[in-house]
Amino acid sequence: MTNSAIMNTYARYPLTLVRGRGCRVQDDSGNEYLDFISGIAVNTLGHAHPAIQQAITEQAKEILHCSNLFHIPAQEALAKRLAGLSGLSKVFFCNSGAEANEAAIKLARRYFYLKGSTRRTVITAKQSFHGRLLSTLAATGQEKVKIGFDPLPTGFHHVALNAYIELDQAIDEHTAAIMLEPIQGEGGIHVASHNYLQMVRALCDEHGILFILDEVQTGVGRCGTMFAHEQAGIKPDVLTLGKGLGGGMPIACMIANEATENTLSPGTHGSTFGGNPMVCRAALAVLDVIESENLLHNVHVQGAYFSHGLTAIAEAHDEFLDVRGQGLLLGLGSTVAVAAFISQCRDDGLLVLPAGSHVVRFLPPLNVTEADIDEALMIIKQAAIKVFS
Repeated sequence: MTNSAIMNTYARYPLTLVRGRGCRVQDDSGNEYLDFISGIAVNTLGHAHPAIQQAITEQAKEILHCSNLFHIPAQEALAKRLAGLSGLSKVFFCNSGAEANEAAIKLARRYFYLKGSTRRTVITAKQSFHGRLLSTLAATGQEKVKIGFDPLPTGFHHVALNAYIELDQAIDEHTAAIMLEPIQGEGGIHVASHNYLQMVRALCDEHGILFILDEVQTGVGRCGTMFAHEQAGIKPDVLTLGKGLGGGMPIACMIANEATENTLSPGTHGSTFGGNPMVCRAALAVLDVIESENLLHNVHVQGAYFSHGLTAIAEAHDEFLDVRGQGLLLGLGSTVAVAAFISQCRDDGLLVLPAGSHVVRFLPPLNVTEADIDEALMIIKQAAIKVFS
């Protein structure tokens, strides 16, 4: 679109999407696409799901926003639901994953401040992505996103993912927390092994530091369990969620365990819009549908089916390295830049996105069907032939 008044912060695809139903979207010319981006893991139930429509419509007739100066019944209900699902204690609501991660960083530092400790440093992983606030940029383990934003906040240290010895050696008397993504989505679909997550949990217990898990992209069923870390049999001290929690509505949260739940008190943190009645009603609807439609099982079944199909395509083309990820957060690694391949998929009717320059990322909604995946695999196969032959 030319002569736009919108700041140029995104390299936008040459499409204007105006309508969506389920796993499909239409542009302003009437062309239909299979949507395997899902708003970047946001549209958990696809587009225009009736349960979300009903929740939003009903709440819009009552009250949209009242601020956190007042008690909000839907917020109380959602917090109780999330605490129960996670096994943690108290929830702070905000608007985006970056804000949730900012809250977690603040909590970790203030937790040790209140204990009279000088621990302030947060260790994160190389290739991680925790958001675009100054603090979460500093936490992110990718230098390319930090260029031009100096001076960034200090107190962050980065080590390689799944490198236990390097992580162990990085902990010192200043370390307050270790912050990890179970799967690095933006960083290239790199999976933290279950054994590694278990060892990190033990390491945090040994040193008396906090274990923060950033599940902004992996949470809310994306990987086949409500939270990806469940598959490793561990529980963090602090958990952050965003993206898919509202099924399209802007909501995120930080969930803290009992030991840290009182760290942030009135005046130390807040959010004007966080957890307002509208977004909480939508999030409750998302959780209800995940349960009632048994979507965690669907993620396991369809994720395995999709991964198998992608593996067959990868084996047929030297340009593809591997299939990576879990559930319906999958990546197709490549020896070459994937921009041309992604464009060809789009031209052929499938919307996908990159995870770095050499990985194709697939994020279909949790209620995707086998027929949808078959159609996507056909387009992927044809696009690979067109681009790489």
